[in-house]
Amino acid sequence: MSAQQALPLPSPPPSNTVVINARCSLRMETDQRVIVVAGLPVHHYRAEDTAAEAYAMVFLVESGFALQTDVARAFGCAVRTVRRNQRRYAQGGMAALGHGAGWRRGRRRISAKRLRRIQQMKSQGMSNRAIAHKLGVTEKAIRKQVGPSRGAASRQLALPEIAPPKKKSVATASPVSSTGGDDDNDDDPGGKRSPSAAPPPTPANDDEPVPKSLDRDASNRTFDRQLAYLGLLKDAAPLFRDGSSIPGAGVLLALPCLVESGLFQISRKLYGEIGPAFYGLRTTLLTLLLMALLRIKRPEHLKERDPAAFGRLLGLDRAPEVKTLRRRLTCLAARHCAEQLGTELARVRVDRRGHLMGFLYIDGHVRAYHGQRSISSNAYVARRHLAMPASTDYWINDSSGDPLLVITGEIDAALTKAMPGLLREVREVVGERKVTIVFDRGGWSPKLFATMIEDGFDVLTYRKGRCRHINERRFVRRRAVLDGCSVDYLLHDEPVRLLKGKLRLRQVTRLCDGGHQTTIITSRWDLRDIEVAYRMFERWRQENFFKYMREEFMLDALVDYQIEPEDPTRTIPNPERRALDKEVRAARADVARLECELGAAAANNAEQRRPTMRGFKIANAKLGKQLRKARTHLTRLFKKRSDIPKRVEVRELSEQAMVKLATERKHLTDIIKMVAYQAESELIALMRPHYARIDDEGRTLLHELFATAGDIRVSDSELQITLAPLSSPHRTLAAQALCDILNKTATVFPGSSLRMRFAVQPPRHIGLAFPGSPGNRGAEKVAVAAA
Repeated sequence: MSAQQALPLPSPPPSNTVVINARCSLRMETDQRVIVVAGLPVHHYRAEDTAAEAYAMVFLVESGFALQTDVARAFGCAVRTVRRNQRRYAQGGMAALGHGAGWRRGRRRISAKRLRRIQQMKSQGMSNRAIAHKLGVTEKAIRKQVGPSRGAASRQLALPEIAPPKKKSVATASPVSSTGGDDDNDDDPGGKRSPSAAPPPTPANDDEPVPKSLDRDASNRTFDRQLAYLGLLKDAAPLFRDGSSIPGAGVLLALPCLVESGLFQISRKLYGEIGPAFYGLRTTLLTLLLMALLRIKRPEHLKERDPAAFGRLLGLDRAPEVKTLRRRLTCLAARHCAEQLGTELARVRVDRRGHLMGFLYIDGHVRAYHGQRSISSNAYVARRHLAMPASTDYWINDSSGDPLLVITGEIDAALTKAMPGLLREVREVVGERKVTIVFDRGGWSPKLFATMIEDGFDVLTYRKGRCRHINERRFVRRRAVLDGCSVDYLLHDEPVRLLKGKLRLRQVTRLCDGGHQTTIITSRWDLRDIEVAYRMFERWRQENFFKYMREEFMLDALVDYQIEPEDPTRTIPNPERRALDKEVRAARADVARLECELGAAAANNAEQRRPTMRGFKIANAKLGKQLRKARTHLTRLFKKRSDIPKRVEVRELSEQAMVKLATERKHLTDIIKMVAYQAESELIALMRPHYARIDDEGRTLLHELFATAGDIRVSDSELQITLAPLSSPHRTLAAQALCDILNKTATVFPGSSLRMRFAVQPPRHIGLAFPGSPGNRGAEKVAVAAA
């Protein structure tokens, strides 16, 4: 029997190759650089050519070959640098990618003589503030050169009430500083430093402040709660301790995506602080995000969770209570910054995923109201086939189906009326790039199409109303593979004119298997007909998104019971005229029925018996009398309706004050749920190469992964999370691959300096009949026999 040949394994990439992702790589030969995509060189440049290197980053991201994070990691720069290059290239082309105006990188901003003097004064124990005062500069300038002072922090920790721990089991964010001058004196007044003092860690970036804590026991935050009670603490610092089998530890896998979304940074700029509190802005946002990912759909559902266990995921001794979380939401809603927050988050997402913004899907989501208050807003709920009290939110999704922006619509505003305002929001977010707006028949308006085209938007929608039936022999079968999907349609393509020939558009008609013809109208003449049909039918992704958000994130839930006064001068359709319209329709139907009966009698009239019209009227006198009476009633209704205005002000309908549901808190929670959904989508994209059924089971896998228990181990600079194996080995391997990818991001836990490291325990070995490795069972048998 011949020996088994060795399995040829793929050779590792050479040392001069930097892997960008599974498809792209950067090869370096002396001073030459080559970008390789799928084995083919697509771009090369010299190492000294910074403009060409910047264009290479832009090319990889804009072409959809790599993500911004992958490109930044491969080229050794920040993600912000990649976004800046994209913005410069979009504004000025290649010329804008050269060296911009400003201080040359690497050039000293301070003379070497003064730097030596600063270092000499620092070695003498002078504080940053004292050095800045002596040199006549700001303290920030000194801190940039030598770093923050550390003596004050050490002196603050030398409190008689706190004994230094015997065993280091807790990782703190950083020691607390005094509320007065932090850097007035760097010298220890006692002449020696506290043994428990530790240098404050450096924050992850200059924008993310690291809070400080007096507590040393992560399970007892008494000192921090006292500081918050006294108004000296804005947000509690996250403190972690070692633990095993912590429920829901897998949800921390979403933190890199949540941090990358920019929610914490943008919220800090818009909201600032929400007052002295133990549960501050960052903790509140992180709690709401983890609740959404763990499917804790309402604040009241926190009662069903162990507050201590959930608090360990936040780095606190316990999670906030229901009333505390509601108070924080009320405080945030009082700032009225939700709309601006959503816009800024959308801009960040456009910078990161600009290649998906070519097609934007717009649709309104109706939230029915079942409460006891009489609100003035009504809408047609399609899934109930009923008009009822409701409010409408308009969602804008990108071409992959992920949400980009949510806008609270005006009361009783149809999509045609809301579209101009929505397009202004879209233009503010996407900039001057060309965008195709995809929507359903609710936005059908040729006048609106003409306005949209003048504003630089393209149109893609269904045609509303009757149109000419096309002979089936004129349809052509089209086949293509779009976005990895095989598409097969019977299509007919022709130009059409609207607005009396003033507006020329393109009409693509699809012939379905049952003979039904679906007509699509677009202003895109450059696309193939099959791609036009594919993009239009992909609008159902947005409907699937609404269904998923309703079921998993409880999108239609009533967040609060707050109401706002309604504008008394707002006009609505007159209910009295609406009732008359119903009577007019019924009267017209009666007249038409009687006319049909009289016409049928005239057609069947025997001329030999009644050759004259007079005889016919006498014979059908009863029917003629009913017809005259019906016409008189219809004329009377027309006259009565003409005296009633079509629209009236809401204050004329009721003596009570008209109210509407408060929208700010609902808008804020919708944004948080949107960010959580985006984080799930990004994790699915990262696992796609490692899980074959990611399209069918991706989000189900994430649900299991988020709910998985795990062990937490804390060191001086790292927070290690080791998750338990999942339900099957192939899922465990996919989770481990995801952990390896997330570890490369070196994400820091928000509010601390601890870098997060993820891992998954290896899958359990399962035999054919019983648990345990077959090899181990064989070894046990041998041992028993030997005994």
